[in-house]
Amino acid sequence: MNNAPHQPPSARTRVRRLAEKAHYESATLYSIVDEAYCCHIAFNQGESTHCIPTACWRIDDYLYIHGSNGGRLTKAMLANNQVSVAITHIDGLVLARSAFNHSMHYRSAVIYGVFELVKDKQAKIAALDAFMDKIALGRKHEARPGNEQELAATSVMRISLAEAACKISNKPPEDNEEDTKLLVWAGVLPLVTVRGEPVPANNGAIPVPDYVNHWAR
Repeated sequence: MNNAPHQPPSARTRVRRLAEKAHYESATLYSIVDEAYCCHIAFNQGESTHCIPTACWRIDDYLYIHGSNGGRLTKAMLANNQVSVAITHIDGLVLARSAFNHSMHYRSAVIYGVFELVKDKQAKIAALDAFMDKIALGRKHEARPGNEQELAATSVMRISLAEAACKISNKPPEDNEEDTKLLVWAGVLPLVTVRGEPVPANNGAIPVPDYVNHWAR
């Protein structure tokens, strides 16, 4: 990605449909990725095409995922396949006066490229620690770290964020001029993701850590 909001990094990242909603700067991409816990990865494998959801996180200019060594997604990612990774946040439903003009508020990112395996053991552990930090900052200091067998059974992979495009829609309803006189309510129904109160699981007398107490704040 780059700091020029209207310059796509490659031909396939150029937003053609509603191009005025396109964003190509790194800051926008990072904010969309950092808010996401899940991405969808599309790839072709032989005669079939798949799109698989998986957990994701960011370190610098890379999107990271992890998976079982024997899983379909892991095998496909390590086969040097070109992939497309999608992340979407829905922020609201836009109700216009005509059915045709209904839409959504959203922030989305699409990333193109090839995943690579994180081979260095320390870099792999650091990446998994970063994932724990994303789940709950401070958790990695309390949970048992992966042992040798668990680490060996897990692949950590990353894809560069250099070839990506973002799209943001956040405007009010856009009605045709002739529809503005209709006696029909128009507006936006906001959708917000909130953090709920933590639900304990047989913790006995174990004190609640600060990062859990602060989760919903």
